[in-house]
Amino acid sequence: MVVVSPHLDDAVLGCSAVLAAHPGAVVVTVFAGRPAPASRLPPWDAAAGFRAGDDVVGARRDEDRAALRLLRAVPVWLPFLDAQYEHSPGVDAVVAALEAALTALRTSAVCVPLGLFHSDHVLTHAAALHVLRRHPTWRWLAYEEPMYRRVPGAVVERLASLATAGIRAIACGSLSPPPLKREAMECYASQLRALASSGRPGITDALAPERYWTLAA
Repeated sequence: MVVVSPHLDDAVLGCSAVLAAHPGAVVVTVFAGRPAPASRLPPWDAAAGFRAGDDVVGARRDEDRAALRLLRAVPVWLPFLDAQYEHSPGVDAVVAALEAALTALRTSAVCVPLGLFHSDHVLTHAAALHVLRRHPTWRWLAYEEPMYRRVPGAVVERLASLATAGIRAIACGSLSPPPLKREAMECYASQLRALASSGRPGITDALAPERYWTLAA
């Protein structure tokens, strides 16, 4: 099992039940690249407790490694910068890197985000659909991203866009978070700090049941 994660925390926040059910799973994080050392500190990283000059992505990779170790999963980090660093890649570049990673892992089952609200999530989802069409014999699942699934209309609009694109999405129910999920989430101390900051949603929704769909072209 391979889980595709937009950022260094999304797989654990939204897909822990699948990870816990598949010891040895691999999490491929798309936006895990390091910005230039002289880059300005964006508001999210500031809210997470970082300061200008910190190796933010290095610290977040350490958090990711610790969280996935608890769930007996293995990280793979792609080099793309997340949108807050203002250097978003094109979809073709993400498709090429994601397909190469999945092929190298010799996977037969992939769980991808629905791609709700955030531009990095939307881009990850779009790239995953390109790979799905090229590898229709793999088993494809999608998971809802917590917090973003609460945006009015986000899930309904995504399911409608999948139907328009010729992708069949069938709800396969919800799964309760595994016992280790809260402990794994706590490894992402910087991100929990940012999520708890003023005007942001906190983590309550990440501890609600996780919902999944099967996808097929």
